[in-house]
Amino acid sequence: MLYHVLPNLATQVGFFNVFKYLTFRTGGAILTSLLISFIFGDAFIRWLKSIQTHGQPIREDGPEGHLLTKKGTPTMGGVLILASLTLSTILWGNLSNPYLWVVLAVTLGFGCIGACDDYLKLTKRSSKGLSGKAKLLLQGAMVILATYVIQVNTKPEMSSSLAFPFIKDYLLDLGMLYYVFTFLVIVGASNAVNLTDGLDGLAIVPVVLASACFALIAYLVGNTVFANYLQIHYVADVGELSVFCGAMIGAGLGFLWFNAPPAKVFMGDTGSLAAGGALGTIAVITKHEIVLAIIGGLFVLEAVSVILQVGYYKMTKKRIFLMAPIHHHFEKKGWAESTIVIRFWIIATILALVGLSTLKLR
Repeated sequence: MLYHVLPNLATQVGFFNVFKYLTFRTGGAILTSLLISFIFGDAFIRWLKSIQTHGQPIREDGPEGHLLTKKGTPTMGGVLILASLTLSTILWGNLSNPYLWVVLAVTLGFGCIGACDDYLKLTKRSSKGLSGKAKLLLQGAMVILATYVIQVNTKPEMSSSLAFPFIKDYLLDLGMLYYVFTFLVIVGASNAVNLTDGLDGLAIVPVVLASACFALIAYLVGNTVFANYLQIHYVADVGELSVFCGAMIGAGLGFLWFNAPPAKVFMGDTGSLAAGGALGTIAVITKHEIVLAIIGGLFVLEAVSVILQVGYYKMTKKRIFLMAPIHHHFEKKGWAESTIVIRFWIIATILALVGLSTLKLR
């Protein structure tokens, strides 16, 4: 919004010219979403507590300590993330950019699915909400529509193609299979973040790290000079997604203020499905889907641990891990929650740096 108004006044006040610059607006988005979270966070959490008498339902088959330490904690804190993220993006973004609206639409759409899931869990007093099939159906419909819009706004030679890290000047055209691929990326990322969100602060820090990485990636991919220098595929107009990523960073850090151990609020599926969907969509638009699997490797690890556990149990009636996702395995082994969270943050940081290194290793 400011991008469309203030630069026009630069002839009267020269300072307003900085609102044209992507880096300045990304920084503004970070600070704005952070301030919104800080200002309204406490009041929002008090309101959640007033309407959620018993807080988020805790899995009875989960780690025993959760029934004591997490009982009564309100959920749906993802609404705070989505509100601060959306307001900040609209305030600082170029609203004529179609990619910005696609990512916002997927984020809010997946957030609504998560909110329905959280609401059902609260009203049923059960850890089971929407069925898996219902989630996948709704997510799939949104991904198909988003992919179509992305393809319409991407140059034809890249609209259905997959790029590979470490390999320059090569694109694999997937044709109609591109829709299947984007479904796997976006829905997979969404549900992987959701599976990771099981301990205080565990999911939100890797989300912030991934958002920071993709803020840089979007900026570089959308800049012809940097894209040519780094020999990565240039995609016009995607630089504006840096503003969205900046807003996600601020919203995530603001939420972490209240979600740090011991958490005052949980993001719930409202936040985790939305955050993962946003990262997946940005990866698709910037043609860095494989790099997302590296940067978000912690999310991949959590999802794979569940897949292996379920598959192995169906075949042998035995378990690989004491409990899945894998962070619960370490809880069962006696690791302190803070130890698990911090060590997983370290792993996420290392993977983020490895993912960024692919930009230069061509």
